[in-house]
Parts: sequence; C-alpha cells; structure tokens
Amino acid sequence: MRLEQSLPLLGLLLCAVGTIAQQGEFLVEISGTTVTITCPFEDEGIQWGLSGKTQDTTERRFIIKDHDSTPANLSCSSGGRSRQLYLNARVCAACEELDALTVAGIIAADLLITLGVLILVYYFSRGRKGRASTGGDSRPRGQKMQRPPPVPNPDYEPIRKGQREVYAGLQPRGI
Repeated sequence: MRLEQSLPLLGLLLCAVGTIAQQGEFLVEISGTTVTITCPFEDEGIQWGLSGKTQDTTERRFIIKDHDSTPANLSCSSGGRSRQLYLNARVCAACEELDALTVAGIIAADLLITLGVLILVYYFSRGRKGRASTGGDSRPRGQKMQRPPPVPNPDYEPIRKGQREVYAGLQPRGI
C-alpha cells in the first residue's frame, strides 16, 4: 500500500528533475559544412574550448566553418559554470537542403504519375478481354483435335502385340 501512495510523488519528482536538466542544453545547427553551436548559458564573456584549445568570445554562438566530420569535444564556460558537448556531426559539402513543402511536392507528383500510369494500363487493357487473337493459325484448338507430338526415335516406340519377339531375346545378365 505504501508503494502505491509514493508513485505519484516519484512521478512528480522525475518531471521536476527532467525540466531542470533540459534548461542546460546545447543547440546545434548544421548547414552544409558549417556547424553552429549555441551555449546554454546566457551570460556575456563565454569561453569556448574545442578539443583542449580555449577561445575567448563574448557570443553564445560558436561557429565552426568547413567542419570535416571528425568528432570533437566542445566546452563552454562562464562564471565558474561549465558544460561539455561531444560533437559527432556528419556534414556534406555537396548536399542540398530541402524544406518540407518540396519533399511533399515530390511525393505528391510521384503518386500522381503512378496513378496516371495505372489508369492508362487499365484503359488500354480493358477492351482486349473478349477478343479472339488475329494470328495466322485458323484451325480449331480443341482438346480432341490435337495429337501428341511424334516419337523422335523409333527405338522408343511402344511394343505392339506382333513385335514381342524383337524384345524376347533380352534377358537379365548375371553379374
């Protein structure tokens, strides 16, 4: 019974800790080969550290131009407080950025083209269902009218009643 009463209190405590932890997050923006990192501190005179090298800047934003996709350790500190960031950003020099409207347009156009092809196939194949073929072979093709193909080799012809003596000399060999 005690555990059931403490569960709402535990949930409230976890929500409070989660909102406090979210206040100190970095903001990372990637565009082409440029990576922009925003420090969670709102003070002036922020010191940035990139893989052990410190750089004094007064801005919250740290811009890395021509990033080569190698992992890096970043830190920003201000007034005795410090935050660490492991940056493992994949960048692409020849990539194009697409907005949501362009992607939606490409998908819609693809669906319309596919639907158009389906309608054309249905339209052109609809009239061919009941037609007979117009081939040069005009003889009737029924089950009774067809004969089996001729036997290719006379050695394989079936034994007829009058030809049993041909095969009478064949006896099993003793080994």
